[in-house]
Amino acid sequence: MESPSSSGFRVPAEWERQEAVWLSWPVNRDTWPNHFEPIPAKFAEIAAAISRFEIVRINAEGKLHREIYKLLDAAGAVSRNVELFDHPVNDSWCRDHGPIFVKNDRTGEVAITDWEYNAWSGKYPPFAKDNEIPRRIAGALGMRRFEMKMILEGGAIEVDGQGQLLTTESCLLNKNRNPRLSRAEIEQRLRDGLGVQNILWLRDGIVGDDTDGHIDDITRFYRPDAILTVLEADEFDENYPVLQKNLELLKEMRTPSGKPFEIRTLPMPAPVFCDGERLPASYANYLLVNGAVLLPVFRQPKLDAEAAEILQDCFPEREIVPIDSVDLVLGLGTLHCISQQQPAAGVSSRAADSKAEE
Repeated sequence: MESPSSSGFRVPAEWERQEAVWLSWPVNRDTWPNHFEPIPAKFAEIAAAISRFEIVRINAEGKLHREIYKLLDAAGAVSRNVELFDHPVNDSWCRDHGPIFVKNDRTGEVAITDWEYNAWSGKYPPFAKDNEIPRRIAGALGMRRFEMKMILEGGAIEVDGQGQLLTTESCLLNKNRNPRLSRAEIEQRLRDGLGVQNILWLRDGIVGDDTDGHIDDITRFYRPDAILTVLEADEFDENYPVLQKNLELLKEMRTPSGKPFEIRTLPMPAPVFCDGERLPASYANYLLVNGAVLLPVFRQPKLDAEAAEILQDCFPEREIVPIDSVDLVLGLGTLHCISQQQPAAGVSSRAADSKAEE
């Protein structure tokens, strides 16, 4: 059976050239119980920030478009870089219910992989509209769509664009996702669907993460041979042993050439609570766009500045754009969780170089 991998597709790294970033407009007040009022304006602020650098595409029911345009205009969005699609949604976590885009470097084609989505094991029904989003986007953009027979959320994986994928056992091996699949079968489906070869496993995610440990809250590639991971400085904090263990595992990992990864660490913000509940606030949940890094910050000036400085060092040619995410994280996610990047079409320089060598 034809798969993305056998057809020459791979998932590009987030730092590669993008055509657009997708968002799903917030409509579910229960996602931010008693705290929904500032959320539409916050999404507009984020969309406006993205629009400074590239196109932002938004899934939202058509009857909401007029009000959304008003909010985007008030936030200073670059109007030519805003596109709204009549795609109704149940919730706002586009990283997880949106398509995972793949690209063929030789032909330049960008296609969609459409994985099954069940709202993190049915935690937040209904989710039927969200599960339809990849199909709707494929139809709207006229893209090839590969239907993948496995539950997978975009926030559960991190790729370097060169065949390596980071994930966590607590999420992908959790029996609430794909109970009939073994570890080996899950790995093979990732290889077939995403064009990766090397699957790198960490153990657990951070406290308060209702996704069972998504990788995008803890560890990210910033080059194919370099990894950025969060650490907790307080040894009495619940996250301390979890993140130390993940660091130990990272130090044991090797690149395809057999070398250890260069590892940089990000601080964790001081714990953020709402109504006694620990929230999954993390500086690792940043979003890369063309020429910039959108960084979630949490009104903690010293740690916010430290995180910004580290990311600036990792991405020296990109502008660091801090986004106050205290209201956003009340919904149990921030910037990376609400977004999904669409890579730019066109033959890559890597493919051109390979062709020239032939």
